[in-house]
Amino acid sequence: GYGATALNMKRDPLKLKSGDTEFPITLGRDVSGVVMECGLSVSYFKPGDEVWAALPPWKQGTLSEFVVASGNEVSFKPKCLSHIEAASLPYVGLTAWSAVNQVGGLNQSNCSGKRVLILGASGGVGTFAVQLVKAWGAHVTAVCSQDASTLMKKLGADDVIDYKSGNLEEQLKTLPLFDFILDNVGGSTEKWALDLLKKWSGATYVTLVTPFMINMDKLGVADGMLQTGVTVGSKTVKHLFKGVHYRWAFFMPSGPNLDEIRELVDSGKIQPVIDEVFSFSEVPKAFLKLEGGHARGKTVINVISK
Repeated sequence: GYGATALNMKRDPLKLKSGDTEFPITLGRDVSGVVMECGLSVSYFKPGDEVWAALPPWKQGTLSEFVVASGNEVSFKPKCLSHIEAASLPYVGLTAWSAVNQVGGLNQSNCSGKRVLILGASGGVGTFAVQLVKAWGAHVTAVCSQDASTLMKKLGADDVIDYKSGNLEEQLKTLPLFDFILDNVGGSTEKWALDLLKKWSGATYVTLVTPFMINMDKLGVADGMLQTGVTVGSKTVKHLFKGVHYRWAFFMPSGPNLDEIRELVDSGKIQPVIDEVFSFSEVPKAFLKLEGGHARGKTVINVISK
């Protein structure tokens, strides 16, 4: 039930439903498939269209044969990808897009030559983010374990740092300072990572590891939001005085942003990174694999085997 307090507020703000509608929950965020039916106000899509999407967490999930999505959450699938390949990208793509573009302010026109550091680069969000900022012309330093370094080089990373080979902080301090840091790891990295940014130049640190959901579960909606606001506010102000920007980022569902991601995929600038594909009957096995951590890219479920 992690995050239940926040998600139920979105699912049922007036508390009209009884408490038994929440569980069992259908898992799964990403989907790639074919439109079966459209609501009356949907004009952009029609039955038979091949689409992809990432559903918001307050909706039931995609590990099923049919799923309901809003028209503004859906986008046409990249033509160059199979459904299995396409299903690996929307959630991590939109999470990275939110962090890099909407929160971090980087885009195609201002990213060229910027030095970008990505912590936790070999997971789903990391492998996408490396390719995204590289496509926009950045110099990319990727932090991952040694066995993922070949993959990182293939995706375009300029420097690859193995976090297991000695003190990571000391290794990174030997490099020139960065314009942007994306943190997929959290924990103690926050204590020293901001010192690696160029001061007073608009440099930004964005973390995807936030206490927002935990605060809401622990303290309730009002106090949880207050605590979260105080935390992010105080950290932002503290780092602003040191000449750097501190930000939190979250996944946001968006069909229009997926349209932009589709263009990058179809032009060959971003490719899916799939660790393993499981059949629907192997879903428990797939989650056990995820629990073990150290994924190289994404794990995909083939719901309907043709």
